[in-house]
Amino acid sequence: MRDKGGLHLKLQEFCDCYATTDYLKEMSTVDSEPDKEEGALKWLALAVLHGINSGAEKLSLERKGDGGLHVTAKYRKTELPTPGTEVGEKVLNIVRQISHIEGKKGSLPLALGIRDSSIEVLVKVKEEESGHKLTIKFPD
Repeated sequence: MRDKGGLHLKLQEFCDCYATTDYLKEMSTVDSEPDKEEGALKWLALAVLHGINSGAEKLSLERKGDGGLHVTAKYRKTELPTPGTEVGEKVLNIVRQISHIEGKKGSLPLALGIRDSSIEVLVKVKEEESGHKLTIKFPD
């Protein structure tokens, strides 16, 4: 059996690894990652790093009923690079596994250690017939 608790640690390792990169450029390449789970962790780490460094209030990944993905950041209305359908699905699953959110919707704080500091973000998951939505809310 695979240790799902390791996903949180892997996410933090990805945050540390990509802390000094061009987040948006790297986010646009995760769809081509051969290991979709690693691509999802990479995209999630880059999204968190981008949100922190750009002063975002929140980031949202939304999967519509037709399978299309949309990623937005609230600091100024803008579209961000999507992880692609397959990696996007993994992102949603990984957040549920790390946060232990069960059911159609829920929200919990997620603590992440990044380099020599840490941050606590609020992750919200909402599942409806029209699609799924993941929101990462950053502290004020």
